[in-house]
Amino acid sequence: MVDLESEVPPLPPRYRFRDLLLGDQGWQNDDRVQVEFYMNENTFKERLKLFFIKNQRSSLRIRLFNFSLKVLSCLLYIIRVLLDPPPQGNKWYHIFWVTRCLPLWGLQVSVALISLFETVLLGYLSYKGNIWEQILRIPFILEIINAVPFIISIFWPSLRNLFIPVFLNCWLAKHALENMINDLHRAIQRTQSAMFNQVLILISTLLCLIFTCICGIQHLERAGKKLTLFDSLYFCIVTFSTVGFGDVTPETALSKLFVVIMICVALVVLPIQFEQLAFLWMERQKSGGNYSRHRAQTEKHVVLCVSSLKIDLLMDFLNEFYAHPRLQDYYVVILCPTEIDAQVRRVLQIPMWSQRVIYLQGSALKDQDLLRAKMDDAEACFILSSRCEVDRTSSDHQTILRAWAVKDFAPNCPLYVQILKPENKFHIKFADHVVCEEEFKYAMLALNCICPATSTLITLLVHTSRGQEGQQSPEQWQKMYGRCSGNEVYHIIMEESTFFAEYEGKSFTYASFHAHKKFGVCLIGVRREDNKNILLNPGPRYILNATDTCFYINITKEENSAFKNQDQLRRNNASRSFYHGPSRLPVHSIIASMGTVAIDLQDTSCRSASGPNLALPPEGSKETRRPSIAPVLEVADTSSIQTCDLLSDQSEDETTPDEDISTNLEYAKGYPPYSPYIGSSPTFCHLLHEKIPVCCLRLDKSCQHNYYEDAKAYGFKNKLIIVAAETAGNGLYNFIVPLRAYYRPKKELNPIVLLLDNPLDDLLRCGVTFAANMVVVDKESTMSAEEDYMADAKTIVNVQTLFRLFSSLSIITELTHPANMRFMQFRAKDCYSLALSKLEKKERERGSNLAFMFRLPFAAGRVFSISMLDTLLYQSFVKDYMISITRLLLGLDTTPGSGFLCSMKITEDDLWIRTYARLYQKLCSSTGDIPIGIYRTESQKLRTSESRETASQSQISISVEDWEDTKDTKEQSHRNNHRNSTSSDQSDHPLLRRKSMQWARRLSRKVPKHSGKTAEKISQQRLNLYRRSERQELAELVKNRMKHLGLTTVGYDEMNDRQGTLSYILINPSPDTRLEVNDVVYLIRPDPLAYLPNSAPSRKSSICNTTGPDTREETQL
Repeated sequence: MVDLESEVPPLPPRYRFRDLLLGDQGWQNDDRVQVEFYMNENTFKERLKLFFIKNQRSSLRIRLFNFSLKVLSCLLYIIRVLLDPPPQGNKWYHIFWVTRCLPLWGLQVSVALISLFETVLLGYLSYKGNIWEQILRIPFILEIINAVPFIISIFWPSLRNLFIPVFLNCWLAKHALENMINDLHRAIQRTQSAMFNQVLILISTLLCLIFTCICGIQHLERAGKKLTLFDSLYFCIVTFSTVGFGDVTPETALSKLFVVIMICVALVVLPIQFEQLAFLWMERQKSGGNYSRHRAQTEKHVVLCVSSLKIDLLMDFLNEFYAHPRLQDYYVVILCPTEIDAQVRRVLQIPMWSQRVIYLQGSALKDQDLLRAKMDDAEACFILSSRCEVDRTSSDHQTILRAWAVKDFAPNCPLYVQILKPENKFHIKFADHVVCEEEFKYAMLALNCICPATSTLITLLVHTSRGQEGQQSPEQWQKMYGRCSGNEVYHIIMEESTFFAEYEGKSFTYASFHAHKKFGVCLIGVRREDNKNILLNPGPRYILNATDTCFYINITKEENSAFKNQDQLRRNNASRSFYHGPSRLPVHSIIASMGTVAIDLQDTSCRSASGPNLALPPEGSKETRRPSIAPVLEVADTSSIQTCDLLSDQSEDETTPDEDISTNLEYAKGYPPYSPYIGSSPTFCHLLHEKIPVCCLRLDKSCQHNYYEDAKAYGFKNKLIIVAAETAGNGLYNFIVPLRAYYRPKKELNPIVLLLDNPLDDLLRCGVTFAANMVVVDKESTMSAEEDYMADAKTIVNVQTLFRLFSSLSIITELTHPANMRFMQFRAKDCYSLALSKLEKKERERGSNLAFMFRLPFAAGRVFSISMLDTLLYQSFVKDYMISITRLLLGLDTTPGSGFLCSMKITEDDLWIRTYARLYQKLCSSTGDIPIGIYRTESQKLRTSESRETASQSQISISVEDWEDTKDTKEQSHRNNHRNSTSSDQSDHPLLRRKSMQWARRLSRKVPKHSGKTAEKISQQRLNLYRRSERQELAELVKNRMKHLGLTTVGYDEMNDRQGTLSYILINPSPDTRLEVNDVVYLIRPDPLAYLPNSAPSRKSSICNTTGPDTREETQL
């Protein structure tokens, strides 16, 4: 390696200051050249310029000193006027000469000398080659007028009493003040000060005009009325305010001319100043100004960063954010790059929001705008994506850059980020909370297919409500539905809880059941103190500790609840439970520990993967004794609990017939070998042993491996799930995984068909006539609609077409705007829908955030809006666990030991349980499942005029041609085909239908013998016979297309119309709620993989407990 020191010669030994001045002889023989940089700044002029002009701090001091001199000169002038004796004699003499004492003259001369010297020096330093530019400047001319006469009076003593308009120095003071403020802003690096500068200039200009007018009028009136300074001030204020009393007026011609000149100057200068001020004020209103540093240090605030602010997004955020009592004192600072919308401006002017919401126009990528929003002092930053853009990937890219910019500027500020595409999620893993829209959307669509109305359940859980919706409605289902919608998820430490403290050291299922029976709360999850993972229903083996955090569902959190014991309730004549229910049955804590007897009652068989079997227990010794349920154990017996080995192929198919075993062996359990994007949670799923060729995935085209061209030919045993989407994006992974999760029974796995285009022929080929559900994904191509609410137009019309063609098909879709849900399954003459619309308006007037909840498609889980889940991100600021719990419920995340969401259906054989409390006990004592709600379907009375019109039309909607074409066929076949092709209302009137058919046959065979009016009447009747109802025409269209495609119409003929029902959800209903047939109960089932089997699983599939005569002490419910 080359030695650098050997190449670079050292400095001369006598290199001192003397050598720099005198030079060095040895240096001259050196080849090196000494270069001095910035030599121009070392000159005397440059150093002066640096001190007086360039350096902000020193220049600020010079400006302040200059401003002080000008103000002092104006004060000396006022003192001179006050000390001046009253003029006498020649009036013109007193205009040019005044009385000035020697000390006052000396002070004014000193001020003039300093001011003139400073002005000349600054003119020299700022000279750029044009001397007239420096001389003809107004400040320089005013300085010469006010300073030079005082200097001349030094050499000419007789001029000491000469009048000099020193009061004009106020304009020089104004000029110095402006320069001083500019230097101040440069020194403190403040850039957003235009408004302050303009206000300061306006005020100083107005003061200078008034002061100049006062002094000028007072001096010129020395030759007239001899006004004092106060009289001159009075005259100027009265004149400039356009009042003009007339009690003080100028007399001399000079004073009158001076007043005219000052008024003209004011009319020119002041409007210009006001115009600039108004312009800056309007611009500031658009940009929003600043969030003050003092307020940021004394008050708490959060920042909301959005690409474009819409009124719906703003109101959803504000209503949800300020719904929590401890957030009432927070400020919300909105940072948006676009100009504030007129509708948003009107909302922010409401006193309730104007004091707490601040709008700033700016970009999150600019540090200046982040500084305006005081991002480094914010409690949190919410970054939302624009879902209305066509290119959602581009929208995500903007969100990612905003998150990076905020993290770089304020590393300690918590980030709450909303992303659209799941493949972009890994870029913002550093954020504290992330909500991926497509992940949640597809997961809810998937669970809606196996657990009906899961989207409605999740939406109601993440919204803040007090359960007051629908309480003024006359219908009972709306009252129950609205009351239960107020349930939310809360948390509390167990040792601090009144609900759960007494269950320390006992099993989770025991605590959940007894807390629900005693207080009406539903314990769904728990978290250890030393573990960040939340466990939903960890099962009966989990023993609660005092330091555990409990998560429960209730109307309100425990801290806001009041507790009354049974004695107080009796004294108040309230003979009902703490949680009111429709049946008003008292429920008391009367279940006792049964010891070894209860252990014998504990089910030791393998759990059925298809759900609990609520079969009636065998009768005991007394025939009149009502069926009993085993108690929930305080501590589960480890030796008695055996679960299924899900890793084996026979664990969940023990009851499967032999012909199904070969089919089940095609599946294996494991993790998907490929992940479609980075950041997807690994999920244990059902997998095929061998990969299917790509050509076999085309359902409508045959290949060398199979010759099937439609879904019917495949012979699927389970009904299909059809997904209609524009593109097969990565989000579909989150749709497929929950439907193929390991805890789903193999025999219940539904085939999934992806339909990328949905014309009628493709719908029929993919098996829409025998599909269990059809999922319609929101079309991204319509996001570019000029009107925001039109973004859902294509989806709504497509769903309405499917609804008309296949009225009994279960269609599930997602919309961008919640307000558009009223157009789903739209009927123009539906009186009941109109009544629900009026109810929605009333609820919105009452301030409800869930006014749309009573729409039948939403209540039934047929439609939801992903924008409703924006509240999930907002709630995470107060409830940091809400995103984790929601992801666990939807199956997006799987935590070892955590349960999963599933459902079971109540049949007539299960009605012996009678109440929800007994069902709770049955599930906790047998399978360890935790019920959290009920999905109830009721019959809806015929309320629509449209249905009546359809019924009247259907009585005469039989075509003569159809009757003649089918008269040779079998009577039974004709009856079946005709009944299914007509409306459901015809089946309700068989007599009318039979008579109309006979009438049509007679008319078709009978030769008309009448003429004139009779013949015309018969022709009109025959014409009416050819008129068909809308439903008949649609049915014939579909059946003709199916025949053309070579498809059988049996599946379409068997479709039944279920439009006469309504469905809704009861979240955490009261313990005494009566169960009804076809109720679907939502369950959180323990993780089967959390228990390792101790022995070979039993071949028994029943989960019910056996009771006998020895269990007389068992508690009866």
